Amino acid sequence: MTKAWMLGCAAALALTACNKADQPAATTENAADAAGSDTISSGLGGNAKFAAAAKAAGLDATLAGPGPYTVLVPSDAAFDKLPAGALDTLMKPEGRAELTAILTSHILPGTMLAADIGKAIDVGGGKTMIKTMGGGDLTATRDGDKIMLADAAGTKAVVTEADQERSNGVVHQIDAVLMPTK
Repeated sequence: MTKAWMLGCAAALALTACNKADQPAATTENAADAAGSDTISSGLGGNAKFAAAAKAAGLDATLAGPGPYTVLVPSDAAFDKLPAGALDTLMKPEGRAELTAILTSHILPGTMLAADIGKAIDVGGGKTMIKTMGGGDLTATRDGDKIMLADAAGTKAVVTEADQERSNGVVHQIDAVLMPTK
C-alpha cells in the first residue's frame, strides 16, 4: 500500500509539473506588494460593463477573494462590439451559465505579468497556450511589442494596458471579448 501511494503521488506531481510547463510563471508576491489592499473586484470601476457582468454572474465575490488571479478585462468598447442586446440577455438569470463561461474565459489561474507571458511566448517559439479558469485555452502571441490573445474561435484581443497589480492578482485590459470553447 505504501509503495502504491508513493507511485500515485509521483504520478500526480509529474502531471502537475507537465501542466505548469505551458503556463507563464506566477509572481504573486510582487503584485500583492505593489497593490496594497486593492482587490481585482474593487479595481474594476473604470470597466463598468465587465464589473456589472461579474456581479451578475456572481464572480465579483471571487474576484474580491484571495486569488491569485490574472483577469483579462475587456473594455466597455469591446462589449459594445457584441451583437445588439447580447450582453443584456446574458445578464438575465437564464443567461447566467453562459455569462459565467464567457467571464471565466477571461480569468487565468495565478498571477501572470506581461513579462511572464512574453517569456512564455519566446520559449514557445512565438506562441504559448494559456489555460483559463473556464477550462479553455487562449493562444498568446506577439505583434511587434503587443501581446495578442486568441480564443478557440479565432477572436483576437490586444492587451492594451498591462500589469495593473492588485492584492489578489493582476489585471490586463484587452480590446475584445473572448469566447469560451464550446
